[in-house]
Amino acid sequence: MGLKNKLFLGTFVHSKALDELEYLHNAAVCVDMSGTIVAVEVECDELRARETVLPRLGWEVAEVEVVEAKEGQFFFPGFIDTHLHASQYPNIGIFGKSTLLDWLNTYTFPLEASLSDPVKARQVYTRVIRKTLSHGTTCAAYYATIDVPSTNLLTDLCLSHGQRALVGRVCMDQLSPDYYRDASADASLAATRASIAHILRADPTMSLVKPIITPRFAPACSLPLMRQLGALARETSLPIQTHISENKSEIALVKDLFPPSATGAADDSYASVYDAAGLLTDKTVLAHAVHLTEAEADLVSARRAKVSHCPCSNSAITSGAARVRWLLDKGITCGLGTDMSGGYSPSVLETARQAALVSRHVVMGANGLAPGEEREKLSVEEVLFLATRGGAEVVGLEGRVGGFEVGMEWDAQLVGLGMIGEGGEVEGEEDEGGDVDVFGWESWPDRVAKWLYNGDDRNTKKVWVKGRLVHQRK
Repeated sequence: MGLKNKLFLGTFVHSKALDELEYLHNAAVCVDMSGTIVAVEVECDELRARETVLPRLGWEVAEVEVVEAKEGQFFFPGFIDTHLHASQYPNIGIFGKSTLLDWLNTYTFPLEASLSDPVKARQVYTRVIRKTLSHGTTCAAYYATIDVPSTNLLTDLCLSHGQRALVGRVCMDQLSPDYYRDASADASLAATRASIAHILRADPTMSLVKPIITPRFAPACSLPLMRQLGALARETSLPIQTHISENKSEIALVKDLFPPSATGAADDSYASVYDAAGLLTDKTVLAHAVHLTEAEADLVSARRAKVSHCPCSNSAITSGAARVRWLLDKGITCGLGTDMSGGYSPSVLETARQAALVSRHVVMGANGLAPGEEREKLSVEEVLFLATRGGAEVVGLEGRVGGFEVGMEWDAQLVGLGMIGEGGEVEGEEDEGGDVDVFGWESWPDRVAKWLYNGDDRNTKKVWVKGRLVHQRK
C-alpha cells in the first residue's frame, strides 16, 4: 500500500517472549512497498544502510523514504485491541453504578440501535477509528451493531483510514428490547452472511479487514442461532468473537436458559454451552473470562480458544478481576481489549497498565478468592507482550504483525518521550513526552516502564499499518 520503499532508523523495542523485550539500538529496518519488513540490521546508521543494505536489496537510494527516530524516541509494534464495541464509543465513561445487565439496557442497546442512522454511524465510526489509531492501535476486533448497512460502513471506513480490523455484525435474537434484536435465528444468519459478503467484496484477500462471526453473548442468542453460527464458522473457517463469564448474574442466567437437557452439553457451564453449539474453536475470541471454573478453563484450553482480557471494563462495571496468570498457566493465549464502552479508554496502553494493576489485586485477594501468590503479578514486559504479540495470536495474525522481524508486516508506532534538559524543561515541543519525563540516566527498560505507567496519545507521534502512514500527531 506504500508508494515507496522505506528505511527506518533508530531504536526498536519489541517482545521476543512473554517476559522478554528486545532492544535494538542504532538499527535499521527496511520495509518494501507492500509493507513487509525485508531487512533488519543492527549497528547500522543511515550511511551504512545507503552504502550496503539498500544496494543489496536493489533499492535506488533516491527513491527510498527515510524515517529516523530522534533522541528520546523509539519504534514499537502497533497495539492490537482484541475486543471493543465501535458502536459504543460515544458512551465511554458513562456507566454509573450499574452492573452488566442493567448497563446494557440503560446505556448500550439504545445507543447501538440509533446507529441505523447512517449519518450518526459515520460520525461515530470515523471518530473511533481515528481515536484508536491516535493511541497506536493498528488492529482492532470490532463489534458493530445488528444493522447490516451500519456494519458495512464500519468496514469501508476501516479500509479508507487504513486500520487493520476484524469487523463483526452483532447477532442477537432474544432477551433484548423489541426495538433492537434480530427477528429470528434465520434472519440473523442471513444478515450475517450479507455483512460477510460485503467485507469480502471490499477486501477480497482480507489483507486488511476480515469478517468475524459475532454472537453477542449466550443470553442474547437462542440455541438455534448459536448452532447456525457455529455451522457458519465451520463452513467459512472464519473467526468468532463473543463474551464469556463476565459477570456472576450473567453466568446464572446462562445456566437457567441453557440446561444440558436442551443443549446436549456435558454440563450447564457457560463454556460448555458454546462448545455444544460449535462456537468454541481455535479461532474463537472470548472476552472477559473473569469467572471461569477449572473445568471451563481446561475446556477452553483444549479447544485452543483465546481470551481477550479487559481489565478496565471488568473494574468499571464491577465484573471482577480475571486471573490472567492462571489462564496463561492453562496454556490459554491471551490478549488485551479496551472493551469500550464498558471500558473507559480507547488506549491499549491504558489497558496494559490496568492489566498490571488488576493482577496485583488478584494477589491481594479479588473475586472472593484467598490472596494469590506474588507470581500472579504481570510485569511490564508481560503486559506489553499481551498488547502486541499476544493480541496478534488472539486474532489470528501471529507471525504477520506484533514484532520487528523479516517477513512481518510493518504495523508500528513511533513513540516519543519527554527529554528533560538541565533547566528542568522539556526539550523540543511542549507536549513532546506528555506525562513521561526522561532525565537521561534511566535505562531503556526503565524508560519503557515509565511510558507504560504514564504514557498516552501525546507519546504516539506516528502510526503505520502495513507500511502506510495512517496517523501523525500534529
